[in-house]
Amino acid sequence: MKKYLKLLRVEQWVKNLFVFVPLFFSGNITNIDLLLKSIFAFVIFSLAASVVYILNDYNDIEADRKHPEKRRRPLASGAISKSKAIGILIGLVITDIALVFFTQIYFHEYLWKFATIVGFYVMMNLAYTFRLKHVPIIDIFIIAIGFVLRVLAGGYITGISISQWAILLTFVLALVLAIGKRRGELINAQVSGKTRKALDGYNVQFADIALSISITLAIVCYLMFTLSPEVQARFHERVFYTVIFVVFALLRYLQQTLVYNRTESPTKIVYRDRYIQVTLLLWVVAFLIQIYFKK
Repeated sequence: MKKYLKLLRVEQWVKNLFVFVPLFFSGNITNIDLLLKSIFAFVIFSLAASVVYILNDYNDIEADRKHPEKRRRPLASGAISKSKAIGILIGLVITDIALVFFTQIYFHEYLWKFATIVGFYVMMNLAYTFRLKHVPIIDIFIIAIGFVLRVLAGGYITGISISQWAILLTFVLALVLAIGKRRGELINAQVSGKTRKALDGYNVQFADIALSISITLAIVCYLMFTLSPEVQARFHERVFYTVIFVVFALLRYLQQTLVYNRTESPTKIVYRDRYIQVTLLLWVVAFLIQIYFKK
């Protein structure tokens, strides 16, 4: 079972929690109907992401076998055969399409914008898998746009409008994750050799500068988000002080990357770093208080 979970990269499904962003920030997390819609969106995006991950691993078997960590992936290691992986992929595609149609029927709504977002997400990632991941800068932009699509999907399926600052914040935060991942690959490449064509368009110095710029933009975007009139009107003005948690978490991540030279993906750093986990928990609690107990 473990090898199948690794093939689907279930641990990466945490990224799809971004579909809950509109629901959370709108203060409707207790609305069962909207919560169910967001859960459906999460499942649909998670299965779609797994389809892309399997295709990516299938396409990169030979390159992954030369990588110190990726060689342990089920397809690269031979734990799962190519034919079995394709069978699982087809099953996921059929299930995901069925879920999209079921969502339309179950909620008695024609959620064409949501379905379009899911379709565009898959097509964009197919282009990324077979071509665009080898094009420097464009590769990290596609990753960032993927996160924005998750947020938009969450908004479209629930009918909740999304702040422009929230969209921009999502984009730059995703850039931080993408650049951090590339930096880790660059460090590993210095030891084992480059395993990705796009790395030819990067070096560690560029990654450090780009990472610092992106984190600065993320802090500015979050600050502007908390100060925007619509957010101030929806929540208590004290929401501004939650920027403290955001700055700490981002600086902690920057410290792990630049000072301690952590080369694993940003997702793994978040999974392992207790400081970041506690800070994120405090941020969520602080926002919950602002949203649901603002009086």
